[in-house]
Amino acid sequence: MVMVLLCIMYFISYFDRNNIATAGPEIIKEFGLTNAEFGLAASVFSLFYAVLQIAGGWVGERLGPRLGLLILGLLWGLSTIFTGMAVGIVTLLIARAVLGLSESATFPTATQAMSRWMPKSMNGLAQGIVHSASRLGTAAAPIIVAYLIQTSGWRFSFISVGVLSALWAVIWFIMFRDRPRDVKGLRGARLPATMDIPKAADRPPVPWKRLIRSILPVTLVDFGYGWVAWVFFTWIPQLLSTTYDQDVSKYGLLTSLVLVGGVVGDTLGGVVSDAILKRTGNARMARRTLLLIGFIGSAAFMLPLVFTPSLTAAVVCLAISFFFLELTNAQLWSIPMDVAPTWSGTASGMMNTGFGVAGILSPIVVGALVDATGGFAFPFGLSVGILVAATILAGVMRPKQVDPIAPEAERIPAA
Repeated sequence: MVMVLLCIMYFISYFDRNNIATAGPEIIKEFGLTNAEFGLAASVFSLFYAVLQIAGGWVGERLGPRLGLLILGLLWGLSTIFTGMAVGIVTLLIARAVLGLSESATFPTATQAMSRWMPKSMNGLAQGIVHSASRLGTAAAPIIVAYLIQTSGWRFSFISVGVLSALWAVIWFIMFRDRPRDVKGLRGARLPATMDIPKAADRPPVPWKRLIRSILPVTLVDFGYGWVAWVFFTWIPQLLSTTYDQDVSKYGLLTSLVLVGGVVGDTLGGVVSDAILKRTGNARMARRTLLLIGFIGSAAFMLPLVFTPSLTAAVVCLAISFFFLELTNAQLWSIPMDVAPTWSGTASGMMNTGFGVAGILSPIVVGALVDATGGFAFPFGLSVGILVAATILAGVMRPKQVDPIAPEAERIPAA
């Protein structure tokens, strides 16, 4: 039940974030924006998303996942509705800023919920499944939003999904409990499989220095992942619309075909890394192996895009590149759960700050480069270089265990 609720949340949250990409060409026309200005609208979400990641993860731990996700879900639902009511660039920026603020703590708080309910040997699988749901939302958005644009206009897609977000938050609060032992009837042999994390009042202070030393390299790797992910999330519809002259009905479908590879990549990455962990007992090896495979494969299949291939070749290469990129996502979210389960909300917020900062810079820089060069060749070349740098860092980083609460027998080796 917990995993189903979280999968629905991840699906909605990424639909919320990415429907602006499919609606982008229509918004650019209606508001008379340049590519750089539209990139700013995409980036303002990430500005607030990145700045409040660590604080959001900490607040989520203090409130608990049950109350925390209720408040966040209601807030991001309202901000999505407000996006559909925007009348120009200023109101659009405000709506995206509030969405970034509300979603900044969402995934760290959800990670805390998983730490409380999932056995640690299944961290990769849990993260793979929920992020597959998020990528399913990413892939579904272009088709659904393209249809809604043709039938009801781009505004209706934001308003309807905003209402759905608020409804999910209420259902979550009714059904979820912060700890397994708080659920009546869940007792005995099923409880020891998960670590009973103390309530906030009984938890020791966050070991900030040790946590930063352990997670900072992961944050930098996450920046590399995030830079390329935001290229996919923000610019594929515009690429297909301008470079390949596709109308909304065609670029919506093609964008979904590109992004659906991520659904498979997320789950497969989690399953394979957990299998390696089970076989070797070494979390670092398990996560690093999939990080290296994912980054190298993504770079290799993105490289042809630098030379502006045919439409068919571009779609195929983009889809395979995104599949490999998403093999890394479950690893990045599993590492905080591996090394700091007691403070997994704060640790995952630190890690995901890299994704948020990338989301600030990537849309703006790519939009400016497209305006300056008249195409996407240079942005794709830059993304390949960033993937190479992420590969090197992922190969040498060694996150250390930060967990004084879990018994020694339950700890997963991090190096």
